Amino acid sequence: MALCYCYKPTLFIIVFTFFISQSFAVKISQPHHSLPFIWPLPAKFTFGNDSLSIDPSLSLTGNGASSSIVRAAFDRYRGIVFKNSYSFGFLRTGKVAYDVTKLNIVVHSKNEELQLGVDESYNLFISKATGSGKVTIEANTVFGALRGLETFSQLCSFDYSTKTVQIYKAPWSIRDKPRFPFRGLMLDTSRHYLPVDVIKQIIESMSYTKLNVLHWHMVDTQSFPLEVPTYPNLWKGSYTKWERYTIEDAYEIVNFSKMRGINVMAEVDVPGHAESWGVGYPDLWPSPTCKSPLDVSKKFTFDVLSGIMTDIRKIFPFELFHLGGDEVNTDCWTNTTQVNKWLQNHKMAANDAYQYFVLKAQNMAISKNWSPVNWEETFNTFPTKLHPRTVVHNWLGPGVCPKVVAKGLRCIFSNQGVWYLDHVDVPWDVVYNAEPLEGIHEASEQKLVLGGEVCMWAERADTSDVQQTIWPRAAAAAERLWSERQYTSGRNSNSTALSRLQYFRCLLNRRGVPAAPVTNFYARTAPDGPGSCFEQ
Repeated sequence: MALCYCYKPTLFIIVFTFFISQSFAVKISQPHHSLPFIWPLPAKFTFGNDSLSIDPSLSLTGNGASSSIVRAAFDRYRGIVFKNSYSFGFLRTGKVAYDVTKLNIVVHSKNEELQLGVDESYNLFISKATGSGKVTIEANTVFGALRGLETFSQLCSFDYSTKTVQIYKAPWSIRDKPRFPFRGLMLDTSRHYLPVDVIKQIIESMSYTKLNVLHWHMVDTQSFPLEVPTYPNLWKGSYTKWERYTIEDAYEIVNFSKMRGINVMAEVDVPGHAESWGVGYPDLWPSPTCKSPLDVSKKFTFDVLSGIMTDIRKIFPFELFHLGGDEVNTDCWTNTTQVNKWLQNHKMAANDAYQYFVLKAQNMAISKNWSPVNWEETFNTFPTKLHPRTVVHNWLGPGVCPKVVAKGLRCIFSNQGVWYLDHVDVPWDVVYNAEPLEGIHEASEQKLVLGGEVCMWAERADTSDVQQTIWPRAAAAAERLWSERQYTSGRNSNSTALSRLQYFRCLLNRRGVPAAPVTNFYARTAPDGPGSCFEQ
């Protein structure tokens, strides 16, 4: 289908529409220019017509200052907001009076455990008293405070004329919370190895869009880069001895993510997609010539799987653990003599053995206090046999989550036609208009949809192009998962979102994220000619 991108706002229009001079709360009936350039769009907000200057020596006050998570985030965002060196006054003479000198953060809970459904709501108030301004972020948890800090940072703008950082359209009142508890990005490090620093850069970028789950697809058919102390030969399946992740690397990624309010959901895909396991332990293959899926007939197979879970459970505290279960071709089982004999002895057809393997793996995960996540093939094949704690991960197409929640199971939406980022011909608006709750009308069933994630499969992406492939389209899904649907849909929603997403893409670029142009047909292609960042 031919696509036409006819709406290309100029920089003048972007600036003009943002600084319109009247105060109002967002309403569905309002024209699109009433929406501020905050991404993702907050749930409720009002703003005015004043400007406030911010002191480069901005200090942190309130009980949030006692949290290491909040203090570290404050320091990060202070560096982002005041990144222009001359904003620190190196070229300035005389004393400058700033309107805002302190940022007050109030957190109502001391609990800093990060789990599914943690309260990420926050209130952000920016007021202007006589000759001075006051900024307060109020949140129930430190993770809500992190989301408030991101919004605050997007309200700060460097003025090149005065060489000061300004908050325009004050006073602001923002009351915000996420639409879904699970807002994810899947990262595949098996098809191409990604260095730890690159993974961290992606995690940092996720925090800018308020995504909160990194789904780490660590191993697959092509490579097994992760260290497993109980079975140390497994990472012989890595591409090279330099393309590996130590236990310390994995812990560092989890800790780095938590400091940004992001959970890490590990995935160990079984029984298919596991040929690389046998490089270190050939007995896991049904035979030397038929290497996948894992040998269902051997106790050793499940011993290794249990050992992997035991080791990585010490690192990954998130309550969800992904067990894959997709694209299982059972021909190796039926075509290998000893495995086929085992099937016959246990009166199992190949599909019965597939179910047996998946359910046994689920029970292992549950015994370690994980809730298992499986790709949708498990539900499509034996829906009534899955453990009640199962989360079904949709990917093959639309209409799956309605069936899943009707059975009382939870669902994650990742329809490949709209949310697979390696499909570079899927444009931003298709990503943006996808709806995880499509076809689900009962409130009790809607609650079973945890949210969704965009998936960055890495057959054709590595360090050289992975971020251009992720951004800015992942941000389009991030707003769908965070913002109220009624404010981001309807007749004018795409033109509204396009101008805001172009603005946000430029913000990502300024923060050092190599986000690709928004409207290029192939997502990660370079600009086709000269032009402003705000028009590409």
